[in-house]
Amino acid sequence: MTVKDVLANPVVSRAARTRLMSWLVNLHGSVTDGELRAAVDGKVVLVTGASYGLGEATARRLAAAGATVLMIARTREALEKTAAEIAEAGGAAQVYPADLSDPEQVDVVANRILAEHGPPDVVVHNAGKSIRRSIEDSTDRLHDFTRTTNVNYLGPVKLTLALLPSMRARGRGHFVNVSTIGVRIPPGPRWSAYQASKAAFDIFFRSMAVEAVADGITTSTIYMALVHSRMSAPTGIFDNVPGKTPDQAAELVCAAIAHRPRKMSPWWAEVAHTVFGPGERAWERTSALLYRRGQRGTR
Repeated sequence: MTVKDVLANPVVSRAARTRLMSWLVNLHGSVTDGELRAAVDGKVVLVTGASYGLGEATARRLAAAGATVLMIARTREALEKTAAEIAEAGGAAQVYPADLSDPEQVDVVANRILAEHGPPDVVVHNAGKSIRRSIEDSTDRLHDFTRTTNVNYLGPVKLTLALLPSMRARGRGHFVNVSTIGVRIPPGPRWSAYQASKAAFDIFFRSMAVEAVADGITTSTIYMALVHSRMSAPTGIFDNVPGKTPDQAAELVCAAIAHRPRKMSPWWAEVAHTVFGPGERAWERTSALLYRRGQRGTR
């Protein structure tokens, strides 16, 4: 019996079909509590975008494993609430409210962290901004591209440049980049601002990895599939798409910290990268055809 047969079988419940589809399309990875504690107990771990969703869930899991978690995000109240709950549970977390799209704020927060904790042991680049909008509807919205570039590319670059020298001087450190599967597959319509900014940081990150590895710096890139969160919620087409909860996605981030793979990516994204890379022109034609055939109504 094929996967198609299973999905079409009326005896198979909708919930079972959903679980099967989720297993097929999503990225998988896991870490035991013991493995994570061995990796981060007594260590300083910096997490950006830590006020909600994946970042918050990651901060909680790391703190429960014994890490001192430094939480960066724009919303002070949300950070302080999470940090207080972590402390009540016996963990350690400190808040650093900052807008990473502002270079001056990045300088200030990086200098504070280095002064108060020294170079972090692990840096998780998780903060991000997503925009789904066609080029046609963006002709007078250059700010969409500026905002995504500042948050998804220039902000994490600035933070990396501020922290990396001290981490290299110490001779060890690990960076995790929470990227997107969109970087591993040919680009599609309506994601130009988001995918371009994420691809830019992906290239920077991989280049930095090559330069810094001799100084004891390791890196992991997670090409994350859909995470159902506040960021994805406004995009209604994702409502029925299989994806991970923030806690499930945080498991992947923690696995990357503990196991330090060079990259984590869904199997199908790697297949698409291999198959469609050489045939990108065919992919572009297919995407353009689908776009013209009725996607205009789902902006």
